[in-house]
Amino acid sequence: MYLVTVLGNLFIMLAIGCDSHLHTPMYFFLYSLTLADICFITTVPNLILDIQIHSRVISCVGCLMQMSIYIIFGSMDDMLLIVMAYDRFVAICHPLHYPVIMNTNVCVLLIFLSLLVSILNSQLHNLLALQFNNFKHAEISIFFCDPSHVFNLICSDTFSKNIVKYTAGVIFGFFPISGIILSYYKIISSILKISPTGGRYKAFSTCGSHLSVVCLFYGRSIGVYLGSEIQQSPREVLVASVIYTVVNPMLNPFIYSLRNKDSKCALRRIYRTTIHLRV
Repeated sequence: MYLVTVLGNLFIMLAIGCDSHLHTPMYFFLYSLTLADICFITTVPNLILDIQIHSRVISCVGCLMQMSIYIIFGSMDDMLLIVMAYDRFVAICHPLHYPVIMNTNVCVLLIFLSLLVSILNSQLHNLLALQFNNFKHAEISIFFCDPSHVFNLICSDTFSKNIVKYTAGVIFGFFPISGIILSYYKIISSILKISPTGGRYKAFSTCGSHLSVVCLFYGRSIGVYLGSEIQQSPREVLVASVIYTVVNPMLNPFIYSLRNKDSKCALRRIYRTTIHLRV
């Protein structure tokens, strides 16, 4: 699953980088999303190694590093999804102004702000985790240092823990979901005004992949992060962690390649070029 995830996302990045037809803001954000997904699953090789050497121990520094990677690139996915929703909103609702609004400088700025907010979120979680001094004999029912499970070990300052937890939930959950819903409300309203059926289908098709990834991402995130205090069996926790750590990033390339006509055409052109060079 790890290899499929990495190779699948690399193929998407290769298609976007090599095909000039895909050098647009939408695919620039998709490129960034696939890169974030590759970085997000860097906890999996550590799991594979631990299985081979039968180890269940991690250092405090290693735990904080895993938390940082998970939060930074998980938050990046979250921010990029709302940015991509805004991009589709501008492209469909304001097509004549799209090249001006979504110019190169704006696209780079949006990526930079997404990364900056993600890093700040990671540092805030790490500062709170450092309040827990007894890491030596701590145990969590998951194969990596998920912040929501690490926070459950903190009993001395539950007020600060809950403030950080629910503030992050609002910033990275409520606001992005509200923004995406509002964007697609405007998009659907504009699409319904299009008279030809073919035009409607084309407009909907550009949003289908993004909507699928949004449902997949938020469907698992809300319950896992905000509902982590609910008592669950270790097996249920492990299955849930594998799904949102490995399965989701693995499915994203298939969603974007199979449901997106431009991506499929780009992959075909790369394949034909490779065959031609071999001949």
